[in-house]
Amino acid sequence: MKRRSALTLLSQSGLTVFTTLALTGCGFKLRGNQDFPFTKIAITPNPGGALAQELRRSFGSAVHVLTPGEPLTSAQVVLDILSEQHEKAVVGVNSSGQVREFQLRIRVKFRIRTRPDDELMPVSEILQQRDISFNESAVLAKEAEEAMLYRNMQTDIVQQLLRRLEKVNAARP
Repeated sequence: MKRRSALTLLSQSGLTVFTTLALTGCGFKLRGNQDFPFTKIAITPNPGGALAQELRRSFGSAVHVLTPGEPLTSAQVVLDILSEQHEKAVVGVNSSGQVREFQLRIRVKFRIRTRPDDELMPVSEILQQRDISFNESAVLAKEAEEAMLYRNMQTDIVQQLLRRLEKVNAARP
């Protein structure tokens, strides 16, 4: 019995070592902490929608996000969220014309600039979309699924914005 458990443990640890080596060999690397080239940022409009609020929370302690009372001139970088649109389009119907599938989209237009209006990144757009099936007998469940998909898309957009802000060429303080 002891020999069998020792062999099982040995094979599991061998599998762990093999997996680690395989992932390391293919170039896989954890994302790690982000290093922003600025220490103060303003996000407009302030407070803005749900996306802007999630973005503010995502910076952590490395970057100070200006509050509504602080002057915009104290920011090194300004992220202008120009528009945030939630869209829902029908993409599939059955033979009797009833909706069977929707496509959910979040479209965000933004620009990144310094406080004296030097553009670091011109007006850009990020689009996230997900397909969702629809069943009229499970309307409440589908509404909850739709809300969850919108939240996931919003989180993806926030992560994309953070990666773009990390690469921006702002002068270090």
